[in-house]
Amino acid sequence: MVKLNKIYTRTGDDGTTGLVDGSRAAKHSARIAAIGLIDEANSAIGLAACADMSEAHGALLTRIQNDLFDLGADLATPAKDGDFAPSEMVLRITDAQPTWLENQIDALNETLEPLTSFVLPGGSEAAARVHVARATTRAAERAMTELAEHDATNPAALMYVNRLSDLLFVLARVLNHNGRSDVKWVPGANR
Repeated sequence: MVKLNKIYTRTGDDGTTGLVDGSRAAKHSARIAAIGLIDEANSAIGLAACADMSEAHGALLTRIQNDLFDLGADLATPAKDGDFAPSEMVLRITDAQPTWLENQIDALNETLEPLTSFVLPGGSEAAARVHVARATTRAAERAMTELAEHDATNPAALMYVNRLSDLLFVLARVLNHNGRSDVKWVPGANR
């Protein structure tokens, strides 16, 4: 269990932040940028969960928020020799977590009519908030793939964030009365 008695430490005043393994990274590094965008996505999901939606959908988002804390811990723990195995002391996203997201996507998608157009982010307030979370998740994914180009990154974590944006898209459609309230894109409508 984490226990935080003091919120400020002054250790980051030099422009670095501590990682799980005790090393320090510049606050503008690719690793910290990815962690920060995962935090932004988590916050956007928290805001979405405050919207009017079923208890089941709220619980789904809360579970995802917990997974995103796990993902942040994963990113904050640089891999030694590309080893992404979880242990008692190292928290990692596992293959089961993106698989769980896939199962949720499949279940949510069962109620939806196939898309006949791209949809604009909007419709109901709940769907619009979930679309904001989806777009923020995509930004986090871009930051994570940039990190992966230069530093070992857990493949399961990359899969998780990719599946998460898909789940949020499908959930937004569900929250738009199973897609009936989706706002459809009309290409060139305003020329």
